[in-house]
Formats: sequence, structure tokens, C-alpha cells
Amino acid sequence: MNYSIHWLIFEWRLIARSRLSVVALLLLLVLSTLSVWSGVQEVARQRDTIAQLAALQAQDAAVATTRNATGGNAGSAAYYTFHHTWDAPTDAAFLALGLRDVAPYALRIRALGLQAQLYEGETFNPEVALPGRFDFAFVLIYLSPLFVIALLHDLVSSERQSGRLRMLAAMPDGGRLWRRRVALRFALLLACLVLPVLAGAGWTGLDMGASVIVLVVAASYLAFWIGVSLLVGAHGRRSVTNATALMGVWAVLTLVLPTLANVALTRAIPVHQGVDLMLAQRQVVHGAWEVPRDETMRKFYLGHPQWQHSAPLPEGFHWKWYFAFHQLGDESVAGQVQQYRAGLLARQAWTDRLGWVLPGVGVQAVLHRLAATDLPAQLAYQQRISSFHEALRNFYYGYLFTDLPFGPAQAAQQPVFAPAPGAAPAPWRAAAAVCLLAWLVFAAGAWRLARLKGGGER
Repeated sequence: MNYSIHWLIFEWRLIARSRLSVVALLLLLVLSTLSVWSGVQEVARQRDTIAQLAALQAQDAAVATTRNATGGNAGSAAYYTFHHTWDAPTDAAFLALGLRDVAPYALRIRALGLQAQLYEGETFNPEVALPGRFDFAFVLIYLSPLFVIALLHDLVSSERQSGRLRMLAAMPDGGRLWRRRVALRFALLLACLVLPVLAGAGWTGLDMGASVIVLVVAASYLAFWIGVSLLVGAHGRRSVTNATALMGVWAVLTLVLPTLANVALTRAIPVHQGVDLMLAQRQVVHGAWEVPRDETMRKFYLGHPQWQHSAPLPEGFHWKWYFAFHQLGDESVAGQVQQYRAGLLARQAWTDRLGWVLPGVGVQAVLHRLAATDLPAQLAYQQRISSFHEALRNFYYGYLFTDLPFGPAQAAQQPVFAPAPGAAPAPWRAAAAVCLLAWLVFAAGAWRLARLKGGGER
């Protein structure tokens, strides 16, 4: 035990003498802390926004009730009443905000055409993968490899340049010496990354299983880059050459290849923007004013035969005709909606496969899935909105197509949106794939270091 403490103190003193190493560790700790703090603050802000919208929904409901009490009807209630839907952030969302940074997490809808409401506020392509907000996923995937390079690029070359490498290679426990140095640097880097995460997990109430996944994935990603650093650094080159080569590898694996893969996926699986669906739906809705009313109702009853025995339209405006052509507008783009979702999911599936060979992509996919901030989570939220909208329409149709009275008592029976039941399932399989590749590379680097011999510079 005393021997272990002795070598630990000795190796720490070697690291402490390097100003670059100390600064790098402190900077990584600061960046990780800031990223976790920023994520926690953003999640708190989103939850406050959702709570405020719930209060607005209560006010809207009170206004609608007053209107119905003074002679309102089902049509006016359906038109003027907004219904609050929301996708509350999970406890792990502070780690990787994902699409919550660009896609709506709260939406107020009416019983009118749904597609125009879903994509009315879209200003970004939901399928485009961006680094996003400064969060823990960004620090882990894009920045932590740079700190690994800073601490390990000269692990061997500094000994070679000082003339000590031959002596170290000839020592009986030379392999143990290298393992200690790598293990200490690994432990320090991992501590700087995960200590703020553990604090954030305690603050948000993140469960143990999710915390374990984060720790394992973070350790595996660091192991991958340590393995790469050992493979590059054991080839007898100067420290500057090693650092340059490792920076090139970092740029290729984290920036160039993911970007090229994204471009290839975009070309191979073309997907229109959601705003295109909105425009197509609105074009049908606006054109319906020029279509004979009887023709509109005939088309509507073909798809909704349960209401075909409704009384004929009276002279002038009637709400059931208005809601009928809004529904026909949604149905006119139903095929495009399915293609849109299928295209996005196909891209996501290929992105997940890409994560098997590009650790950065795999880690990002795992963290976003764990936090429920990825594309499937966003599409699931839209599907919950669609189901709620269908229930809302059917509720109002029961009054519109039967001319039943609609007052405060009936308004109180309106469907209520049901949010997601809980956190997303833990992505154990995806995490296992990422960890397998990472530890294989780490093992290769450790094997190469164990076989290290003394030699001159190149």
C-alpha cells in the first residue's frame, strides 16, 4: 500500500512540473463544470416556460368558458380555444440538449388543421445534426480529446528526447511504469469530466442507471483517445510531430468524417423540410374556399362515414364545413408526412450505424438517446400531439355534426394532453457498441506501449 502511494505521489509530481498538464486539467474541469451548469440552467428555464404556458392555458380555458356561457357553440369553442402540449425535459437532458435547442418543446394547438400548426414555427431543419448549445456532450465529444492529446502526446517522446527511454525500456518493471503513468492521466482526465456530472446528477435527481451509462461512456471515449495517442506516440517521433498528427486525427474523426457522412446521408436520403408540409396543407385549405361546399362535405364523409348522416348544410357559413376542409387539408399531405418521418428515421438509423465506427458520433447518439433529446424523441412528441389532436377533433365533431348544444359543462369534458410517461429507455446496446470499439483501440495502444523499445528520434 505504501509502495502504491509512493509511486502515485511521484507520478503526480511529474505531472505537476508540467505547466501545460496542470493548466489543461484545470481548464477541462472548468469547462466541464460550466457545461453542466449551463445545461442545468437551460433545463430549469424550459421547465419554467412549460409551467408558465400551463397558466396561460388555464386563462384561455376560462375565457372560452365565459364565451360559451354567453351563447357560444362547439365551432367557436374549437376555433378559439388553444390547448397546451409540452415535452418536459428529462432528468438527463442537462447532459445533451440535442434538438431541444432548435425544435419546439411546447406547442399550443387548436382543432384546426394540424400540419400547419406543427411546422409553423420551424426555422431549422430538424434532421441537421449540429454541435448545438454548449453542454456536456459538446465538451466530452469535441474538447476532451484535445486535453488527452495535451497530456499524452509527449508521454514517450519526452523520455526519448531526454535520453531516458533506453534505460526505462531495460527496467524489469518498465511496462508497469508506463501503465501507471497512463492510468494516472486517465484517472485525472476522467475525474475532471465526471465530477461536475455527478454533482449535476445529484441536483437533478438523475437515476443511478443513467449515471452509470454516462460514466461508462465518458470513460470509454477517453480510453479511445488515449489508445490513439499511445499508438501515435510510440512510433519514435518528436513531441511536436506527435501533437500535429494527433490533432489531424482529431479533426478527421470528429469534424471531417461526420460532416462528409452527413452530406452523403442528405444526398442519399433526401427529405423535405417540415415547412413544405405546412405550405402544402395551407394551399389546400385556402383553395377550399373556392370549392363547392357540397363537394367538400362529400369528400369528408368518404373518409369519415360515421358523420355522413349529419343534417345538410344550411345557407351561409357553418362550422362543420370549415373544420371539414381543414381536415381534408391534413389528409391531402398524409402521404408526404409519412415519407418525411420515414426519411428522417432512415437517416437516424444510418447515423446510429455510423456510430459503430466513429466514436464521437456514437457517444453523441448515446447521450442524446439517454437524455431523450434526439430525433426519435422529437418525433414521438409530435406523434403524441397528433393523437391528442385526433381526440380533440372527434370530441368537437360529436357536437358539430349533431348540432348538440355546447356550453361550459361540455367544455369541461374536453380531452387533456398527456405528456410522455417518463424517461427514455436506457440505451445499453448503443453504449455497449461504443465501449467495445473504444476499449479495443485502448488495448491496441497499451499493447504497443508494452512492446516499446529504446530508439532514436525520427
